[in-house]
Parts: sequence; structure tokens; C-alpha cells
Amino acid sequence: MSTLQTLKVSALAFFLASFLGACASSGDSPSGSPQEVQEVQSQLLGDMLLPQGARLNGGDSIIIGRGNEWVGRAVVNAVQGSTDVYAFFQSEYPKNGWTTVTGVKAKTSILVFTKGDRTATIEISDGSLGGPKAVIVITSSPKNANVVAPTRK
Repeated sequence: MSTLQTLKVSALAFFLASFLGACASSGDSPSGSPQEVQEVQSQLLGDMLLPQGARLNGGDSIIIGRGNEWVGRAVVNAVQGSTDVYAFFQSEYPKNGWTTVTGVKAKTSILVFTKGDRTATIEISDGSLGGPKAVIVITSSPKNANVVAPTRK
């Protein structure tokens, strides 16, 4: 292998490692003390607060980036019921600068918030017997993202 080819392979390997390193949700839920778990979740989700005791489910989440710039889907297991979780987001997000766009309280509840150039859609459903009391799915994306519909041929 020539020196140029070796450099290209090394650069590609570095790029892939960097990109995959930004995908912070490649494992199970964060572990450690409650303070350590909270710190990891804050680093990943930035200013998107979670209810007390809630834990990120890394195996079901797809998080690209971190902090206030992440995009993707975060799946979170909550120790509170879905009604309390809904009330938490409805109350706490506006206090943290998020604007409520819409909210629907139902068997599967939906809340949509915007802040600056970001949109957060929060889906809350009841948990399972023996599992979390509620499951939260937070989808974060740029506001007004350029989405192009496929064309028919």
C-alpha cells in the first residue's frame, strides 16, 4: 500500500470514528449515581430537561450531536405516570424558553415545542407492567428543515 493510500485510509478511519463518536447513544441507559446519570443526560440533551428520575434508553435512542445542537430521537423511561410526565413538560419547558406550539393529552400524548431554530416533539405513552410507568420519545430537529418530497416517475 502506498503512502498516499495509507493516508487516505487513515483519514477515512478518523472521519468515521469522529462521526460515530458523535452518535452518543450507542449503548444502554447511562449508569452510575443519580447525579452522574443526570450529568450524562444533560450533556447529551442540553436544555431539554427530563422529569426527576427519568433515564435515557440508549439502546432505543438515536442521538446525533450533543447539548443544544443534537438531532434525532431520545427514548426515555420515566418513573412517574404519563399524566405527571405530561404536566412536567407542559409546565417546565416554557419556563426554560420553549414555546408551546400544540399539545394533545390522550392515551398517547403529544407536545410540540420550539426554541430558536429548533423543534422538539414529545410523545408520552403509558409504560408496561413491570417496566417504566411512562415512556417518553423526544424528537429534536431543526425548525423548518428543508424536507423534499420524493417525485414520482
